[in-house]
Amino acid sequence: MSRWKALQYYIYARLLLAPLMLWAIVTLVFLLLRATTGDPADAILGSRAPESAKNILREELGLNLPLWQQYLYYLGGLLSFNLGSSMVSKGKSVAGIIAQHFPATAELAFFSLLFAVIIGVGIGVYGATHPKTFLGTSSRLFSIITYALPIFWVGMLFQLIFSVQLHLFPLGTRFPLGQDPPQTITGIYSLDSLLTGNLPQLMTTLYYLTLPAVTLGLLLSGIFERMVRVNLQKTLRSDYVEAARARGIRESEILWVHALRNALIPVITVLGLTFASLLGGAVLTEVTFSWPGLGNQLYESISLRDYPTVQGILIFFGLIVVVASLLIDVINALIDPRIRY
Repeated sequence: MSRWKALQYYIYARLLLAPLMLWAIVTLVFLLLRATTGDPADAILGSRAPESAKNILREELGLNLPLWQQYLYYLGGLLSFNLGSSMVSKGKSVAGIIAQHFPATAELAFFSLLFAVIIGVGIGVYGATHPKTFLGTSSRLFSIITYALPIFWVGMLFQLIFSVQLHLFPLGTRFPLGQDPPQTITGIYSLDSLLTGNLPQLMTTLYYLTLPAVTLGLLLSGIFERMVRVNLQKTLRSDYVEAARARGIRESEILWVHALRNALIPVITVLGLTFASLLGGAVLTEVTFSWPGLGNQLYESISLRDYPTVQGILIFFGLIVVVASLLIDVINALIDPRIRY
């Protein structure tokens, strides 16, 4: 069987498994939400509201139905691409809430991941090429510390230092209060500023984005540092690198053209796996920096026991992770001829 034919079969198998993975996510989210303590009627109306009013609300929301019936109704809505409506924000669809808040999360995720890759790969390359120096040895400590530190603690620490004490960056929010944000085209302020050619709004957007993006990206960079350092050290000791040195090829060319290219192949896989961690970490980062993204909305919905909104956001996150994982696997298989399926 040819490599292309085998890759086609692999893609088909993954596409068939994707709905099963999403169904498992939907079921798990549905059951876990209803296994937690608390009553949505109490969260919406307050604990002192009359029991009759709570019963009416439960009936309106379908919470008085048996669990299996609620589950079937919810699956039926998903199959018709209907995520339902928010319990708290009357008349507001969950799909509308996701569309409103996701651009802010996507913008934060992109710049955080970009910062993480630049810092992680840079430090990893230096650590692999200078293993016996003080800075090269310190790169190992960098990956351990950044991976272990809690995001919310680092976020509050950076706010205290760079916002409260040094007054270099704002404490939170996405854009200055009282100023008009960029004209909405995609909802991503940096991209909308570029599309409208508004340089001052672009600079303001990047200014407000810097501290949360650096916080999240810094704590993710240790993963890339370790992967690049370990794989590059192994690659630099391989036979084809020694053969290149014997042919008189410059060391810089060996590093950047031959060794690093192969060492970055596993990083692509890690990039997809890190994406799930990025979404989870974005929740804590958005809450810490009052970032009006989907993670912050998820936190508020959990606090208010807003079942449909929480379910919709988590399923949307799950869909992104499943699709990203599939794409990363396919790209990895395409660029690495050693992979067979």
